[in-house]
Amino acid sequence: MSHGGQRYLPRPLAKGPMATKIRRRSRLRQKEAAEVLHRLQDDFGMTVPPEGVPLDEAEAGTRRVLLRGDEAIALFVEEALAPTVRGLLAFPATKRAVTVDMGAVRFIYNGADVMAPGIVDADPAIRAGDIVWVCDEKNRRPLSVGRAILDGPTMAREEKGKAVETIHHVGDEIWRLGEEEA
Repeated sequence: MSHGGQRYLPRPLAKGPMATKIRRRSRLRQKEAAEVLHRLQDDFGMTVPPEGVPLDEAEAGTRRVLLRGDEAIALFVEEALAPTVRGLLAFPATKRAVTVDMGAVRFIYNGADVMAPGIVDADPAIRAGDIVWVCDEKNRRPLSVGRAILDGPTMAREEKGKAVETIHHVGDEIWRLGEEEA
């Protein structure tokens, strides 16, 4: 979808007490679930066990999410699949990581886009337009998920400008789904 000649990505809903509800929940068939898990493995190196807990697709606010039990482990972003921060915490990723210095953490927690000067490392396989996840350099804990504006090697050496457009972050409505469902 384009907006003013540029690609438009929906921004997270405003923070607040209003709960985001899960609607239109439907169980994925075994073949569909296997395909989705395969995409998470290929794109992010996440290993989500296929057995035990069924996978559902649902709407949460303006987003389509992939649920494993009651936990949102991934988002559908246009045609791409993006892990959620909770999904990354439960099933650590090994690919498409962007590492930021500790000074950038508080801004990213508040939903800011990732600026190139705060990046200390990035997966060299990242290409502009890829979905990536952002972690801090000290603990390597996931902070946000976004779309790369620059490729990995460029964002690691660039000294100015935006490098990753944030799609989902700790504390937004998708993050709070895990708390509201409990």
